[in-house]
Amino acid sequence: MTGAESITSPANPRIKRAAALRDADERRTTGLTIVDGRRELTRAAASRVELVEVFVDAGRLDDPPTAEFGTPLADWLSSLAAGGTLLASLSEKAFERVAFGGRNEGVVGVVRFGPRSLADARLAADRPILVIEGVEKPGNLGAILRTADAAGLGGVVVCDARTDVANPAVIRASLGTVFSMPLATCSTNEAIEWCRSRGRPVVAATPEGTRLWHAANLSGAAAILLGSEAHGLSGAWTAAAEQGLIRMESVRLPMHGIADSLNLSVTAAVLAYESVRQREAVR
Repeated sequence: MTGAESITSPANPRIKRAAALRDADERRTTGLTIVDGRRELTRAAASRVELVEVFVDAGRLDDPPTAEFGTPLADWLSSLAAGGTLLASLSEKAFERVAFGGRNEGVVGVVRFGPRSLADARLAADRPILVIEGVEKPGNLGAILRTADAAGLGGVVVCDARTDVANPAVIRASLGTVFSMPLATCSTNEAIEWCRSRGRPVVAATPEGTRLWHAANLSGAAAILLGSEAHGLSGAWTAAAEQGLIRMESVRLPMHGIADSLNLSVTAAVLAYESVRQREAVR
């Protein structure tokens, strides 16, 4: 791997800086985050996200092509270097310092990526979107982004979140779709004003919803709204609807067992694919 620095110590400054990006404060300060895996890094590059540096486990450099990646790892790394990405070949111990837990996919990268505003996210005006308030678990947010991508939704708005979209666990759970999906972060009040100004009808999923999930119009420009895992939706949405600022209706998913709710990402998937069904039914 021509031009790559060889690093053997886990205490190397480059390794320490990269590992520090597991911390949210460091991500906010630098505008960088850490990405595990070749698939996720490939999707970041395809979305024109800057790959600042890439670390590779020296023991994996001779990995042959796989069904997913037709290009040998060394050739792929050389193409990144030609585009200006810094490369480093790491010893096993050094690589363990930057890798995700006990997983070793052979490649970890540092990318320049962070939250986008509603004005910058380029959410599709003619397709449904998901609005997620107060999400706490990065795995849930990543799964929701993966679902939104698969269902062809117009984007995801994350408001008053308790995890950040650049969290490495979000990136991993999204399978890298976080880089390509139109994605905005904002406050709840900003999300409400955005829906009001664009005439987006809001369909809120709550355990006490007045209609079944499939009875609401989830096609067109619907904003499909879900609340946090622990607290559900804030009262700001109901207040805005009562004041006539937004058009909002509530839906529920029937619960026939002892559990009173579904996982947030599962609920998002049910509603996203109901939206797909409704859109395809009118074609």
